[in-house]
Order: sequence, then structure tokens, then C-alpha cells
Amino acid sequence: MLLTDLRTIFERDPAARNWLEVLFCYPGLQALICHRLAHWLYKIGIPFIPRLISHLSRFLTGIEIHPGALIGQGVFIDHGMGVVIGETAIVGDYALIYQGVTLGGTGKESGKRHPTLGSHVVVGAGAKVLGNIQIGDRVRIGAGSVVLRDVPSNTTVVGIPGRVTRQNNSSTNVLDHDKVRDVEAEVIRALFERVKSLEKQFEQLSDQSSLSPTELGDEVTNKSKSKNSDGMIEDFLDGAGI
Repeated sequence: MLLTDLRTIFERDPAARNWLEVLFCYPGLQALICHRLAHWLYKIGIPFIPRLISHLSRFLTGIEIHPGALIGQGVFIDHGMGVVIGETAIVGDYALIYQGVTLGGTGKESGKRHPTLGSHVVVGAGAKVLGNIQIGDRVRIGAGSVVLRDVPSNTTVVGIPGRVTRQNNSSTNVLDHDKVRDVEAEVIRALFERVKSLEKQFEQLSDQSSLSPTELGDEVTNKSKSKNSDGMIEDFLDGAGI
């Protein structure tokens, strides 16, 4: 399984130079090695030691994986600082997890309370996948998303809460996790266009009515303010923030 993990890193990380560098300088790989030992001891019922290994691994790598979590082969935790994987979480084969990801629970319920990830899943930086939910195979979860419901296979999920924005991921490059739709920006732009349309209709009705000089001056001022705010909104929608 270690060879599979190493091979996956070389396939997915262009910065990987040689096996010695990967083995000693990749905290994601080191965390997985420690976890596999802790998980084996956890399964055979050894007390305390598995949690101690997990705690030391967290101190050394910044990645917290509960000994009870089930991690498949070929999983790559890229950089990994701040990654948290809960006790009953299941991570399928060849999953790709970026820094700041949480596979956590939503309360103090007993039993299965953490998510299950299928194979070839990509979880973007800072994403939170919470609760006993099922994430299908080849799912891509956008950076910063919060996923609270089951996600079918071959889809892309973004937003807070996470929403499916794309079907059929089977032909996409697994590393192109940044090429996802910005649903919030699309909705805001649609509302913005609707408001502009209503304003245009209102202006047409206003032109048909008789206005006093004072009212005409107020209308010109309001139109000027409206143009300024339109520019600000356009800049916001076209900027990198949304």
C-alpha cells in the first residue's frame, strides 16, 4: 500500500522529485503511514496507543486522522495542514484531499456519524463535509464548500451549502478542481439583470409622465447614483472575489 501511495503522489504532484524527498518531506504521506499503524492497532483492540500515535502524527504533520477512520489505497493528502478526518469517516481509493479539509460530524450522535467518500473523489482546500453522508465516486468538491447532503457520483459540488453544479465528471482531469461554476455569482448576476430591466421599464414610464423641474432634477441625480452603483456591482461580479 505504501508503494501505491508513493506512485499516486508522483502521478499527481509535479513538485515530487524523488522517493526520498517524498518519503521524508511530504506530511500527507507521513500522516497516512502513521494512521495505517494506528488503525491496525485500533482494530485489534489496543487501548491508548492508537490515539497517542494519532496525536503525535498531528503534532508532526498538522493532519489529524482518528485511528478509527478507514482510508483506502492511493489517497493523497496534498500539503494537508489543518485536515481533520473523524472516527467513522471512510475515504475511498485514490481520493485527493487538500489543506484545511474537514470530514467531520454534526453532533454527539453515536454510530456512523462521519462522511463516506467514494473512489477518485477530489475535496478542495477548506471544504467541510459533515455528517453521515455518502459522496459518490469521481465527485469534485470545490474549495470552501460545505457539504451536508448525499452527493451522486460523477458530479461537481460547490457553495454553502454545497449544490451540484455539474453532471458527468468522468472525462475531466482530476487535478482541474478549480474549474467549477460560481453558482452564487450566476444568481447575483441574474438578479442584477432583472433589476436593471425593471429600472429601464420604470424610466420609460417616467418619461411618459409630466415632471416638474424639481422632480426632473431629482430624477437626474438618482440616475447618476444608479450608474455609479451599477459600475460597482459590475466590478464586483467581474472581480476575483466571486
